[in-house]
Amino acid sequence: MINPTSMVSYKLKRKVEPYLYLSPSLVVVALLMLLPMCMVIAYSFQESAVLRPDASFAGFKHYRAIFTDEVYWAALWHTLYFTVVSVIMHMILGLTFALMLNSKRVSPWLRSLLRVLYILPWLFTQVIIAVIWRLLLEPNGVVNSVLLNLGIIGSNIQWFSSTETALQAVTFANIWAGYPLFMVSLLAGLQGIPRDLYEAADIDGATGPQKLFFITIPQLMPIIVSISLLDFIWTMQVFPLIWLTTGGGPIYATEVLSTYTYKLAFAQYDLSQAAASAVTILLLSIGLTLFYIRHQKAR
Repeated sequence: MINPTSMVSYKLKRKVEPYLYLSPSLVVVALLMLLPMCMVIAYSFQESAVLRPDASFAGFKHYRAIFTDEVYWAALWHTLYFTVVSVIMHMILGLTFALMLNSKRVSPWLRSLLRVLYILPWLFTQVIIAVIWRLLLEPNGVVNSVLLNLGIIGSNIQWFSSTETALQAVTFANIWAGYPLFMVSLLAGLQGIPRDLYEAADIDGATGPQKLFFITIPQLMPIIVSISLLDFIWTMQVFPLIWLTTGGGPIYATEVLSTYTYKLAFAQYDLSQAAASAVTILLLSIGLTLFYIRHQKAR
């Protein structure tokens, strides 16, 4: 006869044992992520946090300060524009190149060459990407020279120095840097679609666009949604690319939440207000993360 006490002890051991194996990793995560997050949240409610050892409680003063700051709302709009346009173009380019690399109409050697060329942006860090595009888009750079020779523009354009083109220029650079994630993911998804679906569509006389919109895209939709949500979260927090190309300028034309927070902390030394701005970014990221988790569970 099984002893009830030993059975309860066995079940408890089975539940606790996995967490004991994970405990070293959980401690590291707590020290490197949870503790700094809690400290930043605490700083956002203090007056002169970090700078004074006896910082007093300030309530929601710093949140009111950033929510009444026009630069903050401009940075929020630029962040949304930069993120939404980047994610949409990442998806379009990634799907286009994935379809090309998966097509039987393209010869195998050309597909191998294109695969290498299309994956190149993924090999560079954001610092290198920023340097590359600063060189390409400088007034006397390659891009202006080509456009002048083709007669598309009449004079050199200050891509990163003009308030009219700076945001579009950094967005374009980020689009070039980020589409390989979609391309690789969607290419793997395309190779997993059963060929029977396309053969049945051919028998029914379906055209290429019909097979794309009624077979390919619906089959890829779970991957598209998952990667889009992840890309949205990552792109919303991009800092090095913007900081090294425009620094948030000119005249706040490319100011995003990450550069806005950085300037508050290390240019104005207002660490409490910077912490409040960082908390708003954290809340946006958590909201998107929860939405992503719910989507994954629904699958």
